Amino acid sequence: MQKPETVEVDGRRIRGQTNRRKIVDAMIALVSEGVLTPSAQEVAARANVGLRTVFRHFDDMDSLYSEMSAQISKRVLPAITAAFVATDWRGRIEELIERRSEAFEMMLPFKSAADVIRHKSKFLTEGHEELVKFSRARVIEALPGEMRKRRGLVEALDLLLSFEAWRRLRRDQKLSAAQAKQAVATAVGAVLKINVS
Repeated sequence: MQKPETVEVDGRRIRGQTNRRKIVDAMIALVSEGVLTPSAQEVAARANVGLRTVFRHFDDMDSLYSEMSAQISKRVLPAITAAFVATDWRGRIEELIERRSEAFEMMLPFKSAADVIRHKSKFLTEGHEELVKFSRARVIEALPGEMRKRRGLVEALDLLLSFEAWRRLRRDQKLSAAQAKQAVATAVGAVLKINVS
């Protein structure tokens, strides 16, 4: 038989885990609805917890952004880190366009929110730099050896297949996801002088 004290401690731990999850879910919901920089008060209200509870679980809003980013990464990473299926470089480029369209669309509200405050956050700055570096490496990996040496080509493809290009097409040019994907495919095809679907 469990001692009452143990049951109370376990109940507190479960309550704490539940509140932490509610806080992160509230942050994700607010950002996905277009609130780029939710306040701690907004997050607490959405999570239906007290403001002190938010800061009991997270030292500051940066640590809450960190947790949100980790949750979003779990959803997005499989789409962008999976090994290429295609054995030819044209097929790999098509896979890149397909996967990035899907991943960037999922990331759009969250990365846009993170970029608003990135200059204040070491964690978000490092995450951004890591994404840029990884994205570039995947572009290079998709190309055949002789094309990898053409710096201008690599730079152009890196730009066209970047999150920033996706955000511009979706937010500033107001294209649908399908239209943005087609625009990327058209631009990449023009640079490579191939047809990309």
